Order: sequence, then structure tokens, then C-alpha cells
Amino acid sequence: MYFTHADEVWAEHPTLRALALTVGGLTSARTDEGQLAELAERIDRRQNQMAEAEMPEIAAWREAFSRMGLKPTQYRCASEALLRRYRKDKSLPRFHPVVDYLNHVSMAYAIPIAVFDTARIGAGITVRPATGAESYETFQGETENPGPGEIVFGDPDGHAHSRRWTFRQSARSAVSKESEAALIVVEAHHVTASGDLAEMETELKTGLAALGVTLGSSTLVSESHRLFEF
Repeated sequence: MYFTHADEVWAEHPTLRALALTVGGLTSARTDEGQLAELAERIDRRQNQMAEAEMPEIAAWREAFSRMGLKPTQYRCASEALLRRYRKDKSLPRFHPVVDYLNHVSMAYAIPIAVFDTARIGAGITVRPATGAESYETFQGETENPGPGEIVFGDPDGHAHSRRWTFRQSARSAVSKESEAALIVVEAHHVTASGDLAEMETELKTGLAALGVTLGSSTLVSESHRLFEF
């Protein structure tokens, strides 16, 4: 299987950097409340220091959304949406031990993290402009077709696993209690993205192992190293 970004994405977003990794044994995952509490403290400290729009990681994603012709206050990257919700309620709904952990890491770093059930993404994912023929499954049970040119996580079977890049993930590949393995993707555009993603790689490996899952392979993605095969 594979994960990659299309040439068109690199041409429009040359500062993009990404981290991709895989995990297995998800049915054995357990919640680590101490881990979540430590991450929550980090999130609180950061939110006390600045608003989401002032965070460099989110400001860079807002610029990327503007380049795509989207209003960044209407369509927010996943990490900004999580942080804004957390600032209001100081909690998030629980979905799955791995998803809950990744949501907290995403907020702590203010960087979007996507996680896909690998049994539901065909041969792999390419982040690319949509043709307009892809099908996207909402969490309300509806099917949508992304507009031509919209950036999606697309598989070779015609499924879009996101809308507007990191705005909203598809229900089709969401991790559930039945999921066995997952692909995790972290993407950033800010100046220190390469160093921050390397730090996140270490943190994620340690944190995921503590949940009782099996770590697979991982790689840092850049324009000169685009393809992750697993």
C-alpha cells in the first residue's frame, strides 16, 4: 500500500511537510488517561498563551486554504476545529483510544492528524485535486461528490476520504472498534514544520506503544521524498 501527494499539490504548496506512519493491533488498544491528562495540560498552556489564529501552524494552514480559494474562517483545518471546540468545552467526545489520543496530540501541536482504517482505502491514498467523480461518505450517511480541483485524500477506487484537504474526513475510512490497522498522516506548512514533525514522530511512537497497539513503519515526507510504501 502507499501514501503520497500529487505533483499539483507540491507545485501549489512547496512548503508542505508530512509524517506518515502505520499501526496495527487496534482492537487491543486501551485508553491511557494519564497520557490524555498530560496532553490536556499542554493544550491548556498553549491556549492560554494565544488564540488559534495566532498559532504559526494554524496560520500556515489558513494561508494554504486561501491559496485553494477557500475562506479560512469558513473552512478550518482539523486541528483548528478541534482546538476551538476544546477551548469552548474543555473536553472532546470519546471515539476510540487511538483516535482520542491522536486528537489530543493534534491539539497539543496545532497540526492536523488524519487516521484511516487501512482496510477501507483500497491500494492507498494520494492527496490530489479531485476529478469531481469521487464519492465521499458523510457521517450522516449521505454521499457527496467533491468539486473538480478540490484537494482530497483519494484512493484508486474512486473514493474521497476527505473534503477540502484537512477540513473534514470521510466516514468510510474512519477508525472504529472493528478496525485492525491504520494509516496515520500528519501535515504542516509552517516554517519549523520539518523539526516539529520529527519531534511528533518520536512522541507518537512512544504514545501509541503505550496504548498497546503495534507500531509499523514511518517516514517523514517532503518534496524530495514523496512516497510512503507500507
